[in-house]
Amino acid sequence: MFQTAFTLTLTQFARTLSLPERLQRSPLRNLTLEALRQRNTALDALFYDVKVITPEEAFYLSGSLAAEGSIMIVPPSGGGAIILCETLEEFALRGGGDAQALAVAGIGGSALGAAAFARNVADAIGTPVAVVVSGYGLADIVTEAVGGHFFFGHLKGLRPVFQMLDDFAGRPKFGASDKNDSETASRTSLDTRTVRALLADPRFSFRLLAGHSKGNLVISAALHELCKQDEIRAETLAKRLKIVTIGARIAMPPDFSDIVDVIGEWDWFGEMNSRPFISADQRIPHAWHHTNTDLAGHLPVTAVLKEILAKTTISEETEAAPALHVVAEPQASDAPTKAAAALASSKRPMRGPATIDKVKEAFSEKTSRDLPPVQTDWSGEMQPPKPH
Repeated sequence: MFQTAFTLTLTQFARTLSLPERLQRSPLRNLTLEALRQRNTALDALFYDVKVITPEEAFYLSGSLAAEGSIMIVPPSGGGAIILCETLEEFALRGGGDAQALAVAGIGGSALGAAAFARNVADAIGTPVAVVVSGYGLADIVTEAVGGHFFFGHLKGLRPVFQMLDDFAGRPKFGASDKNDSETASRTSLDTRTVRALLADPRFSFRLLAGHSKGNLVISAALHELCKQDEIRAETLAKRLKIVTIGARIAMPPDFSDIVDVIGEWDWFGEMNSRPFISADQRIPHAWHHTNTDLAGHLPVTAVLKEILAKTTISEETEAAPALHVVAEPQASDAPTKAAAALASSKRPMRGPATIDKVKEAFSEKTSRDLPPVQTDWSGEMQPPKPH
């Protein structure tokens, strides 16, 4: 727990040092949001395994905690420094094509929480992971005030609408902000547009999509947009992508069927925001919504992903895949290599898509065991130095 507290304190201290620089642009907006951004960073420190982020990386990310739409390249622990990218072009130039997985975190939406979640994923597959920052702006204040963050799965349409407030307030644009027409931008948030643009770009070949909490909603919205705009690309992705949702079960487009839904046994928050007709593929015993391994009741992201990918490899060698189960401890030292190989060859669907027939089946044929329980903001932000 000491390392978690140290990482959070260092991040917030460095963030405070950069405040005068960030106030040079949109001072009223930044002053209004700063306390809430600091609060959300503290939430992410509780819900995510931030101790896997080094002090140097925490300092590096401090000025970009709320940079919605920005992209990070997060290598495995000890595999190099985090790289922060403002646009898709920069992401491609700085090695984004090597990322085999794309992650999206939820909860507070800070860059610190996103980086910690992505590092857990990277440690599971042994290769760099791309992650999109959700950020926290004026739209999030309004959405939160009406319960949209608590019931994010059921009030998903609020946040994109209120994002117009941020545009009027002079919010800087990152990620895919310049890649969409006004009609698309009006109905999707910046983090969703960035995820969609990453998936649509043929320069990138992701094999795994991993989301936690509200991040699953972002992934779902991005895939639905992609299916509307580029059916051929969506069909190509559906043949090779494995999707792992953690902490909330959200319906994905019908073409994407290789999905594993993971949720904690005690995760009432995730259940409230999940679709009841989608049964969980894996329930983690004695786990709640958070992934911080310093706290009791955590969901061990790295261990669970290793287990899922290991079972995927086994299922290709047998006619019937065995049921998934949780591993309490990390796999052997060669597990990341095996996990990466599983990503490259995974094709077997883990569950079917959510359709009307599936909804009927869920309520008529499923057993009780299967049913769920009763940017930067950089508006004037100081841009951190890019690692060489």
